[in-house]
Amino acid sequence: MNRALRRLRIPAPRTLRVRLSLIALTTAALLMTILTVVFNAVMDRHLQHQADDELRNRAAAVATTVDTHGARVRVLDTVNDRLLDSNVWIYAGTRLLEKPPSVTAGGPLTRAADRLGEQHRHLCTTVRPHGHPLVRLCSHPVPGRHAAATVVTALDLAPYRSSADTLLLGSLILDTVMLGCTYLLTRLSVGRALRPVRTMTDRAMHWSAVGSDERFGTADHPAELARLGASLDQLLDRIRTVLRHEQQLTGELSHELRTPLTRIIMELDWWRARPRTDAETRAIQETIAEAAQSMRTICDTLLNDARENALNPATTLGTTDVVPVLNRLVQHLAAPDLVKTVVDREIPTVEAAVAPALLERILSPLLANAARYARSRVTVSVRCAPGTVRIDVVDDGPGVPPTFVDELFQPGRRADADDGHDGAGLGLPLARRLARAVGGEVSYDPGHAPGAKFTVSLPSG
Repeated sequence: MNRALRRLRIPAPRTLRVRLSLIALTTAALLMTILTVVFNAVMDRHLQHQADDELRNRAAAVATTVDTHGARVRVLDTVNDRLLDSNVWIYAGTRLLEKPPSVTAGGPLTRAADRLGEQHRHLCTTVRPHGHPLVRLCSHPVPGRHAAATVVTALDLAPYRSSADTLLLGSLILDTVMLGCTYLLTRLSVGRALRPVRTMTDRAMHWSAVGSDERFGTADHPAELARLGASLDQLLDRIRTVLRHEQQLTGELSHELRTPLTRIIMELDWWRARPRTDAETRAIQETIAEAAQSMRTICDTLLNDARENALNPATTLGTTDVVPVLNRLVQHLAAPDLVKTVVDREIPTVEAAVAPALLERILSPLLANAARYARSRVTVSVRCAPGTVRIDVVDDGPGVPPTFVDELFQPGRRADADDGHDGAGLGLPLARRLARAVGGEVSYDPGHAPGAKFTVSLPSG
């Protein structure tokens, strides 16, 4: 239907209700046209049979007045002779014996009757005289021993055609009324049937806008609406997941960028406090450039990780020597002297199957938290196991409250927001998420005391 409308350059209806109503209307119109044609053809055939039966009965009545027992055909006089002679031709062989008084000898009706009389068998034909309605003629042979006769009767078809035209007009009016009712009923039925779909769509739009946890489910719905509800539920879940990932990425970026931004602000405040020498200015510029490069690396690392996880969560990003990365992170801590790094001397290099920037993002929150809460010492141990590199970060601080262990790796959660330390509760969740993205893990040992012990497990390179 849409292709036909495009060919005719007619714009297709925008609403599904109108489209379905037009389809139903077109189908009903086609069906009613076929039924109307068939019905009127059958009625024409039926009326013609009625006219033929009338003509045969009249011819049989006239045949009773024709005597064919002698050597010549004779027409007998009867009481209803004038009624029987109306529109009747009687032939003896091919010779015309009698004809209707109102018909001329060479007229179209007489010529048609002559042709039928010559056949000497049951035949019918239809003639339209000039300026007159249709006339039906039928012949009826009258056999005899020595002579044969033929009776031809005529009947005006005007009453029958009038009945046929009345039936055709009535059927057209009925078709028009039926088509109008079909369109209105279809429009109302489709609108009522689509009302739940419109309601579900409005709810889905509202729930997706506010991030609601409500869902349609499949209970107490017809099969079609249950499938639609399940599809909308999946779509809402995907939207909620995307929004959660977006919020998580935004929080992680702000958390990771806070440290280099703080360094930049501190260096600028220190430089503006009083005039500096050229050497001090160059050192500040190098520090700011290093912090800016660190910010760029952080952004690239987190964005690439989010992109790789969306396309292929199992992508491996390379290998990295762990010890140099650890040493570099320790030097950037606020109190690097608190940290002691322990590495197995029998192992020349410890390589993990992770990119350097990603390894920094995994270890940085653990080292920063350990240095922040340690009283006097932070110990970082690097060891190898079959197929795994383990990095233990241990501090002698107050440790994690037992009641908070279950919420330790949940984003935005802090054990004590009033402990005097700056933080958003995003570092540990970020470290665990990035470690799991490369097939590793970040775990906490609740049995370690005093202080806290975190272990990073990464696939070896």
